[in-house]
Amino acid sequence: MRGGSAGADAAPRVRILGIDPGLRLTGFGVVDRAGQRVAYVASGVIRTPDAALPDRLKAILDSLNRVIAEHRPDQVAVEKVFVNVNPESTLLLGQARGAAICAAVSCRLPVSEYTALQVKQAVVGKGHAAKVQVQHMVRRLLALPGDPSSDAADALACAICHAHGGQGLGGLATAGYRMRSGRLI
Repeated sequence: MRGGSAGADAAPRVRILGIDPGLRLTGFGVVDRAGQRVAYVASGVIRTPDAALPDRLKAILDSLNRVIAEHRPDQVAVEKVFVNVNPESTLLLGQARGAAICAAVSCRLPVSEYTALQVKQAVVGKGHAAKVQVQHMVRRLLALPGDPSSDAADALACAICHAHGGQGLGGLATAGYRMRSGRLI
């Protein structure tokens, strides 16, 4: 944890790296949280080469290690894999996610995981928001001059979700709840 800036009463600053894993494109976003304030630090997209799976996973691992070395986050938030219609795609996405988590834990960073529903709930206020809504709210919440790319926005949204303790805009704590048919129960 980094120290605050202004004075003895300043809230300590925590730097959070959000990751939206993907085999072709992995989004990353870095924010600083001090008290209830969340500020933008950096974001981008890691593009893997059109190569064999091990080479793509190495590219994700190496690139995230560079991001970690450059921005020195205190904590990492990663989006959980959802199961989709194609099991092969789900497995490949899980491997990209594993490479991202390995980058964090190899640097001894704590990792928290959030579902897409939790991330959208925290940033937009509804769990089934469209990608464009996430981009727009990330822009507004972080006072960015324009909408970030879809992958970078998802990573920043994951970091924002973590910064707010996984709670939605209305303060709905998701810890201890289960999902059924897209709803918290």
